[in-house]
Amino acid sequence: MDSDEIKIMNRSFKTLLEKRKNLIKDPRIKKLREKVKAIREKAIENNSKLLEEAKKSLKENDIDFFFAENDKQAKNIIYTIIKEENENVVAKSKSNTLREIAISDFLKSKNIDIVETDLGDRILQLKEDDNEPTHPTGPASHLNVEHIANIVNLALDVNIKADPRQIMKVVRKDVLERISKSNIGLSGANAVASQDGSIVLIHNEGNISLISQMKTHIIVVGIDKLIETVEDAISIVKLETVYATGSKITSYINVISGPSKTADIEKKLLKNMYGAEKVVVIFLDNGRSEAMESIKEALYCIGCGSCLVTCPVYKVIANEFGFNSYLGGRGVAMSRFIKNMGVDSGLYKCTLCGLCTLNCPVDITTNEILESIRNITHFQKTHKEIKEKIVKNGSPY
Repeated sequence: MDSDEIKIMNRSFKTLLEKRKNLIKDPRIKKLREKVKAIREKAIENNSKLLEEAKKSLKENDIDFFFAENDKQAKNIIYTIIKEENENVVAKSKSNTLREIAISDFLKSKNIDIVETDLGDRILQLKEDDNEPTHPTGPASHLNVEHIANIVNLALDVNIKADPRQIMKVVRKDVLERISKSNIGLSGANAVASQDGSIVLIHNEGNISLISQMKTHIIVVGIDKLIETVEDAISIVKLETVYATGSKITSYINVISGPSKTADIEKKLLKNMYGAEKVVVIFLDNGRSEAMESIKEALYCIGCGSCLVTCPVYKVIANEFGFNSYLGGRGVAMSRFIKNMGVDSGLYKCTLCGLCTLNCPVDITTNEILESIRNITHFQKTHKEIKEKIVKNGSPY
C-alpha cells in the first residue's frame, strides 16, 4: 500500500471516529458493552456445550450441519455442495471467515466464478492486484473515489466519472446481472444462537438478503461465534454496529432459522416457498479450539475493528503490519493458531501501547496477549536453538 492510500485510509478512519464519538459515550451503550462482554465470556467458556446444542437445534430447524477442523476441510465441503448443485457461479457476501480460508482463490482454481456482492469487496475483486482489505467492515477504506472509478472503468469497460453514486449504480448492475445466473449464496455469520438454531447476519446493503433467497445458502462461521440465544446475538450485533460504523443500528438484521416454508393451507407445512430450499452451516475450528486454551480472551472479539482504527502502527504501515492485521492486533495474535501460519511478523511490530485495549468495546487486553505470545515465542526459539546446538556439537555436560 502506498503513502497516498494510507492517507486516504486514515481519513476514512477519522470520519468513523468522529461519527461514533458521542454515541459511545451514551450510558445505554456503556451498559450494552457490559452485557455483551458477559455474553462473550460465557459463550467462549462453554463453547463445546454450545456446539453440541447447536447441532441438535439446527437439525430440528431443517438446517444441514457440518464441522470443519481446518480450512481445507471447509473448502472441500463447499466445493462438494457446489458441484452437487452443478453450479458455476456463486454469489458471496463479505466475510472475514471466508477470507480466512481463501475461498475465492480456491473456487477460482476450480473454474467457479465467485461474485462479491458487497460493494467494497467487489471493488477490491475488480482491482485484482494488491487487493487486501484495510478494515473488517470497510475493506476499501484506503481507496479514494478517483481510484475506485478508474478500477471500475478498466474492469467493466465503462466510462463513468469519479462520482460515488455512479460507481454504486454501475457495480450494482454488474453484480445483479452476474448473480442472476447463480442458485448458490455463500456468506459468513455474525452469530449463531445455539438454543434457537438460528443464524444472525447484519448488513447495510441488502446483499445478504439476496444471498439468503437463493436456492442453496451456505454459511461458514467460526466456532467462536456461538452464543446461547437470538436475544444475545442482537445485543452483540448492535454493539458491533456502533463501533464499526458509528450508527445506532444496521439497516438489516437477518435471522435465519431454516429453509423457506409456509403453513398457510390447513396449517400443513410446505417447504420451498420463496427463499432458500436448503440452508447449510459449516462450523470452522481452524485453530480456534487451541486459541481458546491459550488466549481465550482474544475470542471475545465481536469484529468491529475498533482496535484497528486507533492503532498508531497500523496508521503508518497499514496491512504491512502483518498477516490478519486488517482484523487488528487480535488478528495478529490469532495468526499463531489460524491456518498453521506460525507467528506473524506483526507480533514484533506492535509497540504494546495499549490503545487497542482502551478502545475495545469488550475490553480485550490485546497488548498483553501479544506480549505474552512474544515471551512464549522467544522461549521456544531459544529452546530450539539450544537443542540444535546439542544435536550438532553434543551436550556440553
